[in-house]
Amino acid sequence: MRMILYYFKQATMKPVLPLLIKTHKAAGKLGELSNKQIQLALRDLSKELVEQMDTILRANAKDLSRQNPDNPKNDRLILNEQRIKSIAASIKKIASLPDPTGRQLESKVLPNGLKLEKVTVALGVVGAIYESRPNVTFDIAALCLRSRNAAVLKGSSEAENTNLAAVALMKKVLKKHGISVDTITLLPSAREVVDDIFTATRYIDVLIPRGSDSLIRYVRKNSLVPVIETGAGVCHVYVESAADLNKAVNIVVNAKVSRPSVCNAMDALLVDAGIAPEFLRRLGPELAKHHVEIYADSGSHKILKGYPYLKQAVREDFGREFLRLACAIKVVSGMEEALEHIDRYSTKHSEAIISEDKKSCERFIRSVDAAAVYSNASTRFTDGEEFGLGAEIGISTQKLHARGPFALEKLVTEKWILRGNGQVR
Repeated sequence: MRMILYYFKQATMKPVLPLLIKTHKAAGKLGELSNKQIQLALRDLSKELVEQMDTILRANAKDLSRQNPDNPKNDRLILNEQRIKSIAASIKKIASLPDPTGRQLESKVLPNGLKLEKVTVALGVVGAIYESRPNVTFDIAALCLRSRNAAVLKGSSEAENTNLAAVALMKKVLKKHGISVDTITLLPSAREVVDDIFTATRYIDVLIPRGSDSLIRYVRKNSLVPVIETGAGVCHVYVESAADLNKAVNIVVNAKVSRPSVCNAMDALLVDAGIAPEFLRRLGPELAKHHVEIYADSGSHKILKGYPYLKQAVREDFGREFLRLACAIKVVSGMEEALEHIDRYSTKHSEAIISEDKKSCERFIRSVDAAAVYSNASTRFTDGEEFGLGAEIGISTQKLHARGPFALEKLVTEKWILRGNGQVR
């Protein structure tokens, strides 16, 4: 821990370029490591994380002590024994996943005798800018190591002590297994550092922002390094006229309250006018148990009159990612209005329809443009672990390179290899 603190303090007193150069050089060596060497390092990291849990928890407690205890976003920052064991289990699972590099995608002999092959290779150096969540530090570092990428991490000041302790532990494990400690680099949390990241096109191959919509937009607007967007989610659940209302209540409550501070939580509920009175009267008491604030349009506001946490919605409430126990509700005339509303306000993350009409479900699935589209299930399943992909760097909401859970399989690119015997053109 003392070593990483010294390194961190030194980094804040000089440009980050020397750190990026070291990481770039370390990335070039990762292809020389054996698969077994990487797997052993990750399994050892999983073990060390549990054994050194107290160190991580003390650092996390220091970060939490600086926050407003009533801030619902603290849920993203908090680590406890259960969460650390879950992170450790995830790292162990990543170690067991197949090496995504070196897979042969194509092989043929050209008419001139050249032997052509296309294989998967690491991206190189993966940069990540993210907010609060210290688990992301472990997830990104482990995924990058497994895919033979080096990682440049820029966390937020809220999680500074936790991230320092996490990276110190990782560097200890890397050194033990003969892997360059520069493979994982934690940059200072100061905001000024991002300008150095944005222009580091020679040393960072791809940049991934994970956090609020404002963070993602800022990175996309200012970075010269290619950006893969993840994180922002304004997720809708549409309860169609043919919905099973009991099923719908359970799904909506789960989508909103199971973990409200994450990107796959429901932010807006759309209800077909024909079933709105009965459905909302059933749903209201269940949301009230969890003190969910409801921002209701005029139609749903009349039905929910008397709900203890009811507010009149304004237009902006339907494009909000609440990240807390709050949601917007709108009564719609049918499928057409629901689709138009989602097209207008969706961030293309996760959208769901609840209906027993299979034709309506299939129309919704075909029409909605999002990374994940559900019928009769909670949006909370949009997650690499839940999809069987292992941990993820985030949920990509764009269409190039990766879409949906940005997991191990997407941390590679392609290389063409040609073997000849003197051919010239």
